[in-house]
Amino acid sequence: MSYFLPNLSYSYNALEPFFDEETMKIHHTKHHQNYINNTNSILEKTSFSSLSIEELMSIFNEISLENKTALRNNAGGHINHSLFWKGLKIGTSLQGDLKSEINKQFGSIESFKRKFEDVALNHFGSGWVWLVNQNGLLSVVSTINQDNPLMGKSISGTYGYPIIGLDIWEHAYYLKYQNRRLDYIKSFWNVVNWDEASDRFLK
Repeated sequence: MSYFLPNLSYSYNALEPFFDEETMKIHHTKHHQNYINNTNSILEKTSFSSLSIEELMSIFNEISLENKTALRNNAGGHINHSLFWKGLKIGTSLQGDLKSEINKQFGSIESFKRKFEDVALNHFGSGWVWLVNQNGLLSVVSTINQDNPLMGKSISGTYGYPIIGLDIWEHAYYLKYQNRRLDYIKSFWNVVNWDEASDRFLK
């Protein structure tokens, strides 16, 4: 089985003015596609080639391959971006059980957003920031490079089921925001697909 670039459910300019069309197109068709190509090449003719990307992440600690580091970077890039695209949409609102749980565990929605922004802003270098469900406890965590919490603590330094995730690699924002990472982070709240986040929380 080979991995394929997932189609977006929206056009590249659908998230304007917050996420610009040019960045979205390059990010999706160039960066994400490259991670997929590399992953397929690494897994070709291995016993892992038939696994879904979620299954691959769940057993990552058990995988023994000479080029495991390259697989970590590229397969991680594939699942991270696949989650990222699904998690973007204009016009949704945080409500229901997820809203109640965020209020309960972080004190308020604004407190949660400040925590998320602080973790994203203070993450050194490339990586991702996540709201994850850790056995019923919501937590804001970050991972380096293309690590994913589903890889487990021994690989990614954290764990949990991703609810929302923000790409903080420079390729995700530099064309529009240059070095203004905080502006990019704050713009994220305008394009979070809270419907998708709620569905993931209920899982």
